[in-house]
Amino acid sequence: MNIVGEAKTPWHLWVVGLVSLLWNSGGAISYTMTHLGRLESMGVPPHHIEFYSNFPAWATGVWALGVWGCLIGSLLLLLRSRFAVTSFAISIVGLVFTTIYQWGIADLPEDLRSGGHIAFAAAIWIITIALFFYAKRMRDNGVLK
Repeated sequence: MNIVGEAKTPWHLWVVGLVSLLWNSGGAISYTMTHLGRLESMGVPPHHIEFYSNFPAWATGVWALGVWGCLIGSLLLLLRSRFAVTSFAISIVGLVFTTIYQWGIADLPEDLRSGGHIAFAAAIWIITIALFFYAKRMRDNGVLK
């Protein structure tokens, strides 16, 4: 704590905030390119484009919560806002329902069920949950206001 009773910002907040902003920007770009009909410019195979372009409205909505909740959470983390915790929590809700749709309801293309895609999906889960707990710890330690 400093003289005014405010917790000093640890150096790792800036590292985590910037790295998470870069990571989550990838999801935001993917989401945006999907809805602009520009996935082919990113080298996405046509059958993947068809899969992602045909999400029902509710699945698109929860996907948006996941993507934009995490991106905004990263920005709020850098701004030292306690609302980063809420934003990451919203992102987790979006991720839960997006995962339920993709893996439990939709006809996920077989090649998206491969090891590399499973590992990437697991990384998204691990990073999103870790960001939530990191932001919560920073809030609880008085770093986020």
